[in-house]
Amino acid sequence: MKHPENSDDYKGLTVNKGIEQPSSVNPYLKLRRPPRKRKLTVGEYVEGIVKGDVTILSQAVTLVESIRHEHQAIAQEVIEKCLPYSGNSIRVGISGVPGAGKSTSIDVFGMHVLEKGGKLAVLAIDPSSERSKGSILGDKTRMESLSVHPDSFIRPSPSAGSLGGVARKTRETIILCEAAGFDKIFVETVGVGQSETAVHSMVDFFLLIQLAGTGDELQGIKRGIMEMADGIVINKADGNNIEKAKLAQTQFSNALHLFPAPESGWTPQVLTYSGFYNIGVKEIWDMVYAYVDFVKGNGYFDYRRNEQSKYWMYESINEHLRSSFYNHPVIREMLEEKERQVLNADLTSFVAAKRLLDTYFSELKK
Repeated sequence: MKHPENSDDYKGLTVNKGIEQPSSVNPYLKLRRPPRKRKLTVGEYVEGIVKGDVTILSQAVTLVESIRHEHQAIAQEVIEKCLPYSGNSIRVGISGVPGAGKSTSIDVFGMHVLEKGGKLAVLAIDPSSERSKGSILGDKTRMESLSVHPDSFIRPSPSAGSLGGVARKTRETIILCEAAGFDKIFVETVGVGQSETAVHSMVDFFLLIQLAGTGDELQGIKRGIMEMADGIVINKADGNNIEKAKLAQTQFSNALHLFPAPESGWTPQVLTYSGFYNIGVKEIWDMVYAYVDFVKGNGYFDYRRNEQSKYWMYESINEHLRSSFYNHPVIREMLEEKERQVLNADLTSFVAAKRLLDTYFSELKK
């Protein structure tokens, strides 16, 4: 019985059926599918980028970073058509150990250079997890002033497993940003590592941020990263840390004297500053501008840009060969078997690699 209280035993009580509740969904609401975004043509991408449309620029960068073949084909066309509008910027690579204050410094540096006019693009490389392959992409939160400035463009990108933390497509993104009218480009790396070579090969000035108390001059000599630096700056030179920063400045200056002279003929400087309190920032940018004038005067600026273009041609060849090898259907089938044989000690890793490569080249000849 649905209501036992309505039985003969409870004649004095009656429970009526309740009022049926109306649906929580508005019956007059017409569900409409959101309109699909129209795909832009290559010409529309190029026109939007050259006009400085940040939305279209962002979409183009997403295309460049995509691994889908159809996206890559469009992206390469867009890059090719944007090339004549590029090359008119100062590219600065910014590196340093994690916690050195790179993001905070970029915020301060960016506001300083924008005071003189122009536009700034910040390409921040965020480390990708080896396990989940994901990235936080949260560097914008530390660039509070720049992130709301109308003349700045901040693009965090995942390192996506590329060598040492430089996003695989940062080079192409620089071209797009320059075509959009950004005359200053900052490239922030994940931290000190092998990737600094890749950053060095795409920027005009390589700035290394250090902290006081990270070791004596001997420790500085051991770091190959210092050989690539066009300028070294010691952050957090404020409060009780000023004396330590000055001591570190002396030690790094002494260490630099032991390196061979750079090809540019420029003598790297070591400066102290405080990103948090905005102390000594002007001196750093006076150094950067002095360097640019110096290398443009002796012809090294153009020489380095040409060498960088050659470097990235070979990098592109290596990348395409690697992609072609791993995406070949025969190789994909063989990989698992060879991997199992190596794990079972039936084959050495070198023999397995040689057999895979021999098969790949044989397939190409067919």
